[in-house]
Amino acid sequence: MKIDSTKRYEGLRERLGNGDVDRRTFMALLGYAGLVAGVSGGVMTGLSRHALAAGTELHFEGWGGVVSEALRKHAFDPYEKKTGNTVIDATFGGEAEVLTKVRAAGSTDGHNILHSSGVSWYKRWVDAGYGSELNEANIPNIANVMESIMAPFRAITPDSLSAVPYDYGTTGIAYNTEHVSKAEAEKLGADLLLDKELKGKIGGWGGDWANRAWYGALQSGQDPNDIQDWDAVWEKVREHRELVLKYWSSGAELMDLLAKGEIYVTEAWSGRVAALQAQGHPIGYLDPKNGLAWMESMFVLKGSPMAEAEELLNFMLDPQTAIAVAEGQKYPPSLDPQKVAMTEVIEGLPAYDPTGKLEGLVFRDPSVWNPVEKDQRKAWNRIKKGA
Repeated sequence: MKIDSTKRYEGLRERLGNGDVDRRTFMALLGYAGLVAGVSGGVMTGLSRHALAAGTELHFEGWGGVVSEALRKHAFDPYEKKTGNTVIDATFGGEAEVLTKVRAAGSTDGHNILHSSGVSWYKRWVDAGYGSELNEANIPNIANVMESIMAPFRAITPDSLSAVPYDYGTTGIAYNTEHVSKAEAEKLGADLLLDKELKGKIGGWGGDWANRAWYGALQSGQDPNDIQDWDAVWEKVREHRELVLKYWSSGAELMDLLAKGEIYVTEAWSGRVAALQAQGHPIGYLDPKNGLAWMESMFVLKGSPMAEAEELLNFMLDPQTAIAVAEGQKYPPSLDPQKVAMTEVIEGLPAYDPTGKLEGLVFRDPSVWNPVEKDQRKAWNRIKKGA
């Protein structure tokens, strides 16, 4: 559904009336939207015949590698061709660096849409005051999104959404089948990452303290969403550190280390492993009991050109687009398989749930993890440096 100039203006004017933007910002947003109209006393006197000609720039930040390639090919390029708008995509190592930049600048300028890490980060962005208010009427394809994946976001912001869930997956354990058997991997589970015989051939994600803690909890026999002994968690993390060749910092680096055989075992993102398997690499994948599942969203930051952002989100949620992206990035889409027919490729992806209820997956509870982040992140940073 094309959002016409009148709807663009009405949306901006509503934000002005609600006090979400001041008049100076309102005028700037009119320019971003191509609505160079005569505005006097809050009344629009006319719309430029060139309203959509110049287009709008949307700044997108994501995880890079095969994920960004899939988004560019199947979503961004077709969207640009259809609308005349431009999606400027960049890669981040993690959302923390984006949040730091936004806070330092005191503005979200140059940051519009993030491929955000699910519910924990959704709450963090909203609590920091950077949440937007999406007009769901401009995103009709949201009706096809699983209610089970929407519910955690609506629980945080019941009155409006700042993001739309887009995909989900798991962080399980990848292993080189030429050096580790399936039987051995299944027997050891999370403890495969602590196998001393594999010292120097083990990797790990170093960019996320919570990921390290989740596996430390599993290895110390605890429920990751109900950790009672943090000392035991970090002791297991220290044990793992002594065996690690390298902590990887991006999905591209993860794939490179596994593909070249520099490491044989590491926790890994399910989609990246699926991509390696599709390329013919001898990589197996295991989701240990109570392994970490996650969902990702397209988060729209406050101050973004909302009509254009909503139009992009609706385009991305179109079943044809969402399925093509999912097949490209190897993560199941957020669309409800009870409403939208999936392909054999999607049905064969790790973590795929044909019921659409996601009852078999364990997600991080933000009410448990977010309050301890400050102290526990410090603990991880000390251990990472050798303490």
